[in-house]
Amino acid sequence: MKAIWNGRTIAESDQTVVIEGNHYFPPESVHHEYLRQSKRTSTCPWKGEARYFDVVVDEDQNRNAAWTYPEPKEAASQIKDHVAFWKGIEIVA
Repeated sequence: MKAIWNGRTIAESDQTVVIEGNHYFPPESVHHEYLRQSKRTSTCPWKGEARYFDVVVDEDQNRNAAWTYPEPKEAASQIKDHVAFWKGIEIVA
């Protein structure tokens, strides 16, 4: 699977974890140079607190377009530190 935005591959892995239709990419498969920590957080009742990133390619910024669970609840332990994408980030096989 690949996560692509503005012609750049943001993440690539054949080991994603799919939860609720979202592909969570292992941390080592993500090109972190395209991610900038956001102040946004959200809470899922069964996964825990998500932290967000802006995706930045060249001069373009896609605010809060990626998220991770650095300390997920036990039920979601398999996605610890994995990164998922939305808001126009294309996920392709």
